[in-house]
Amino acid sequence: MKFRAFIQILRDNDFALVRQRGSHRTYKGVVKGKVQMVQVAVSREGDDIRPGTLASMIR
Repeated sequence: MKFRAFIQILRDNDFALVRQRGSHRTYKGVVKGKVQMVQVAVSREGDDIRPGTLASMIR
C-alpha cells in the first residue's frame, strides 16, 4: 500500500490533519465514539509502506 492511499483512507473516514512536524503528520478522527490520533511518517506519498509500519499506524 502506498502512503497516498493510506492518507486517502484516513480522509475518507473523516480524519483531519491537525499538525505536521517535518515528515510526520498527525491525523485526528473519531472511531466508535473515541478520539483517535494517527501519526503517519511519510517522506514521499508515492512510496510503499512497510508492513510493520502499516500495522503500527493501524493500531
